[in-house]
Amino acid sequence: MKIIPGAVWGLIPARGGPQSIPVKHLTPFIGRPLLDFQILAAKGAGSLNRLFCSTEHQGIADRCAALGVEVHPQPAHLGADNTPDMAVIEDFLQNLYTREGAVAECVALLQPTSPFLLAEHIQWTVDALLAEPNAGSAQTVVLCPHNHHAFDQLIIRDGQVNFRFPEERGAAGDRQRKAKHYLFGNLLVFRSLAAMDQRTPFASPSRPIEIPFAQGFHLHGPDDIKLGQALLASGLAKLQNS
Repeated sequence: MKIIPGAVWGLIPARGGPQSIPVKHLTPFIGRPLLDFQILAAKGAGSLNRLFCSTEHQGIADRCAALGVEVHPQPAHLGADNTPDMAVIEDFLQNLYTREGAVAECVALLQPTSPFLLAEHIQWTVDALLAEPNAGSAQTVVLCPHNHHAFDQLIIRDGQVNFRFPEERGAAGDRQRKAKHYLFGNLLVFRSLAAMDQRTPFASPSRPIEIPFAQGFHLHGPDDIKLGQALLASGLAKLQNS
């Protein structure tokens, strides 16, 4: 597969199939369709050469086209609930390679369920990946809250509650002695060839970019709409300016 050195494309995977919220990516959030916030952040970042949306849904395609996003028609079977992102990415890259003869060195995977993505997050993550020629990807991360730490997680087995990692928890002792754990933030940027070779967009080695916890918010179900609104109202999170 021929690569365009230094080129970075944005890819918004936005299926319209069955979800916890019908056509979630067009659901209104703070006065705009949820999808819009990825587009605003992408257009605010100076690091993306082109911006695409892969979708099988006509309403999503129309909204993207109206906002100047190139639409990649997605095969209907990739709109299923259990379709992995890598299948969408492979379809996208193979299709563009067939049509144009080359693809970008790097792709930013822009998830519509992360409305608090900012242009600066894209810039930082792209810069980190391009500065590390041997890295397969770069991603934003957030610090895992203390009460969500792996050593504090519980499992229920045979009606009994136990710590998931009792030995590690005992050895760590108090909060200050626990190793920091992180969660995925709101953005992944990967090298096209590394993702194709490793069959995952989280191609290794992967560079971390830490962002504030609230900016890593993900909107999946109806209650998350209220939670996202509360984060904004409290000042803990902010949206990309329109």
